[in-house]
Amino acid sequence: MINKHRCQKDILFSITIFSCAFIVNFLIQKIFTTQTLVPMIFVFGVFLISLKTHGYCYGIVSAIVSVFAVNFAFTYPYYAFDFYVEESILSAIIMLIVAVSTSTLNVRIRDQEMLRVREQEKLRAESEKERMRGNLLRAISHDLRTPLTSIYGASSTLISRYDALPREQHLKLLHEIKEDSEWLIRLVENLLSVTRIDGAKVDVVKTPTVLDELIDSVLMKFSKKYPDQKVITQIPDDFVDIPMDSILIEQVLLNLLENAVFHAKGMTKLMLVVSLAADRAIFEVSDNGCGIPTEILDKLFTGSYEKSVTPIDGTRRNMGIGLSVCAAIIKAHGSELVAENKPDGGAAFRFSLEIGRDDDGK
Repeated sequence: MINKHRCQKDILFSITIFSCAFIVNFLIQKIFTTQTLVPMIFVFGVFLISLKTHGYCYGIVSAIVSVFAVNFAFTYPYYAFDFYVEESILSAIIMLIVAVSTSTLNVRIRDQEMLRVREQEKLRAESEKERMRGNLLRAISHDLRTPLTSIYGASSTLISRYDALPREQHLKLLHEIKEDSEWLIRLVENLLSVTRIDGAKVDVVKTPTVLDELIDSVLMKFSKKYPDQKVITQIPDDFVDIPMDSILIEQVLLNLLENAVFHAKGMTKLMLVVSLAADRAIFEVSDNGCGIPTEILDKLFTGSYEKSVTPIDGTRRNMGIGLSVCAAIIKAHGSELVAENKPDGGAAFRFSLEIGRDDDGK
């Protein structure tokens, strides 16, 4: 579409410049009865066309057409072709040299500009990667401290006071160690996903994935971790095939569901909805909990925001890391993860993926 528009623009520009050159020469011939400026004006027109259009074609064609125009309308005998005139042959050679030289210079300049733009885009991408790495490292330095301290404290208590503590206290401390260890495992999985997405030589490999199978796998894994938390699902009845990295998209949906369990205080309803719009499948995880504080809503996917106070009860603070990983995964799939507070209460996270097409392109 862009090439077609550019081609139309170049053709229109070439016709306009050639028409102007022809009209100016015609007026000069009628008013001043001189023909000495005719070749120069056409050469200047060929120069402008070669300079402003893309490639060699327009300049060379305009040079050839200009030679015919000079020979036909501005060389005696008028309005008849006579290519045995030495001026016509010389004009043709000069115009072709101007056209090829200018087009060559123009192509080189455009290639250098494109190379410079690509280098700038590459530098911006590298800068974004470094910024993301820095944000993740800062988030990790804060988020790892609490569970590691909790594990160390609980295990130290068990070792030093094993005989003095009742059985219920033993189980409570072991349960806390288990929870913090599970959280650390999820964090490591998230960081490995970021390394996979952010690596310079690793691309997301998309394979056709059936939507029903994806959702079933997500719900099965989620129910094993949170058997008491019900998830209300709504998915299309039609067969939907989506190109994706199914392991990474599963992790995104699991992270979003887990974040609702951890952070949506007062939640009584957790929903996973997939709808179809044009050629895309829209995924939404929503709840009716406390919602997202407005002061962190615009920083939710950076992994860099700071919470106002450190939790005094030793609860985990993994929200920023998990969501920044989700955003990176969705971005690698050519989409964007967005979050918003619902008008009736609660939060909603949404992203879309392009639906696969059959062999007929439908």
